[in-house]
Amino acid sequence: MYAIVEIAGQQFKVQKDQKIFVHRLDAEAGKKVNFDKVLLVENDGKVSLGAPAIKGAKVSAKVEEHVKGDKVIVFRKKRRKGYKKKNGHRQSFTALTITDIKG
Repeated sequence: MYAIVEIAGQQFKVQKDQKIFVHRLDAEAGKKVNFDKVLLVENDGKVSLGAPAIKGAKVSAKVEEHVKGDKVIVFRKKRRKGYKKKNGHRQSFTALTITDIKG
């Protein structure tokens, strides 16, 4: 059984007991969160498709921790002008464990 759910503006294919990393959510570590924007649910070969979301379907998850991603170096340069700018960025993520899919 799997579902396609929209979390923080992105779509994820999730299964029970799967760990995923999503953009930072405003929830404390250890809390449960529910997502009701479920776009598709597959259960034993039977597919339910929403238009755009399935009414009554929800995905439950547990917030494991808040982490930062790998550093990305942003480097800008204009040749022959002496212009160089180096910048780094680390995206904030929330680690979720999918606990239940109801569809």
